[in-house]
Amino acid sequence: MRAVKARDTGPERIVRRLAYAIAPGYRLHRRDIPGRPDLAYVARKRAIFVHGCFWHGHSCARGAREPRTNVTYWREKIERNRARDRAIMRRLRRTGWRVLVLWECELRAEERLKKRLARFLEAQCATRPPHGSRARSCGALLTMRR
Repeated sequence: MRAVKARDTGPERIVRRLAYAIAPGYRLHRRDIPGRPDLAYVARKRAIFVHGCFWHGHSCARGAREPRTNVTYWREKIERNRARDRAIMRRLRRTGWRVLVLWECELRAEERLKKRLARFLEAQCATRPPHGSRARSCGALLTMRR
């Protein structure tokens, strides 16, 4: 299990590529933000977490898979991860952050993922125009970047 990476994973790189095409300017693994989100748009107060289904106890087939050895330890470990995730989400939302959790199994449907990311990142445009934009709407800017 030591070989399992915590950062720069394949699923995370997929999300980074798509997010950069929609709205560049994110920061990676900021220690000053609760939970150290995988991608953070600090000025916009948007945090994106890319969760592995097994490690975070997702309800999909991969997340519901039972380990063969040391079952009690792994059940407790995954439950601690889930409790920690809930606490982090509450803390971020209380401080005004919007949070998006993307599951490893969701990354296969790339078009759907693009739309979901665009909606999440576009929502900030109604409240704050992008820096340096003149009379353009944020929706027009996002369309131009695609």
